[in-house]
Amino acid sequence: MSEKPTKPEEKGFFDKVIETIEELWDGTKDKAEDIKEAAEDKIQDLTKKVAPAKKAASKKITAAKTAVKAKVADATTKAKTAVKDVKAKADTKAKDITTKAKKEVADVKAKADIKAKAVTAKAKTAVASAKKSAGTKTDAAAGKAKRKTTA
Repeated sequence: MSEKPTKPEEKGFFDKVIETIEELWDGTKDKAEDIKEAAEDKIQDLTKKVAPAKKAASKKITAAKTAVKAKVADATTKAKTAVKDVKAKADTKAKDITTKAKKEVADVKAKADIKAKAVTAKAKTAVASAKKSAGTKTDAAAGKAKRKTTA
């Protein structure tokens, strides 16, 4: 008799479970590869569709940046010009006020000098007339004193 059995060997419970798991695992791997390939294809399609839009958006952004830089430069120039104008006006105004003040001071000094000269002249006249009257009174008093001493 031969030692080979004529019937196929019966598999045990765990062997059947292992076979089932292997079949599921192989099926899952195949399905995962299919999904991976489909995702790669989809990514390539989307990249092709997005590339032109991305370029257009990039151009628009560049144009917008240029426009913003130009506007900022223009605003800066206008602000600097306005500041220069204000400074110039302030300097002119300050010079005008200084000139007016100097003129007024000169006028006041001139008036004060005229007034001082008038007061000085008046005082000199008063002093001269006082000296004359004092001289006359002194002469009159001296004459009286002589008369009293001679009499």
